[in-house]
Amino acid sequence: MEGIKSKLHCTLLQVPLEWEAPEKNRALLENYLQSVGVTDLILLPEMFTSGFTMHPERVAEPMKGYTLNWMQQWAQKKGALIGGSLVIEEQGQYFNRFVMVGSQGCISYYDKRHTFTLAGEDKAYTTGTNTGLFEYNGWKICMRICYDLRFPVWSRNTSDYDLLIYVANWPKPRILAWDTLLQARAIENMSYVVGVNRVGTDEKGHEYPGHSAAYDALGHCCSEGDSTARGVHSATLDYQELQAHRKKLRFLEDRDNFDLY
Repeated sequence: MEGIKSKLHCTLLQVPLEWEAPEKNRALLENYLQSVGVTDLILLPEMFTSGFTMHPERVAEPMKGYTLNWMQQWAQKKGALIGGSLVIEEQGQYFNRFVMVGSQGCISYYDKRHTFTLAGEDKAYTTGTNTGLFEYNGWKICMRICYDLRFPVWSRNTSDYDLLIYVANWPKPRILAWDTLLQARAIENMSYVVGVNRVGTDEKGHEYPGHSAAYDALGHCCSEGDSTARGVHSATLDYQELQAHRKKLRFLEDRDNFDLY
């Protein structure tokens, strides 16, 4: 346990988003960030600067752009990591990129592997190939984005991560799948799973009902508050409890290994 933080406090910002309006969305998020207390991780939804746009050229930024600098400033103010996905441009390609930012800048990122073909995301964005794995306060953490949730092999816990995070724009008609699959990913991977979804309605008329939540390794919901309400939600994750479940049940020792990385 030396060097490992026994409890990890997560703050989930479940918010509406303005369509393709990064400045307005940063200002909206600041209203919520100001009320965030002591925490370790602050998590924002998928494409938190723009909503789920298929016109990346309208909102794309470089990795050293304004929004990452803004995230770094808030990480310094809150003494926490802050993460969410936004549109990043590199060498003429666009990525739906989940960035995790600390007080010194980006510490890790993950490019969405499963682009959402139903909306044409596969045509607008380049598919990611990186693992999305990093360590923080002794915890091994894995980042994923929205549609990735439907593909359990890609999220399979072959690297002994302790926390699996999904950020999303997951619509109301399929919200049962979101709830069910988040819980399933926690159970099958013997890991904490946190999912952050947006609320409100976008420019295309799609409604998003939230349902941001955290689940423990047995599939119990461990987040607090009304899962449909906009605003600041929280969860406290217990490292010792997680390891006790793994030691007692040992399900991960019987897992199949998949050579995907």
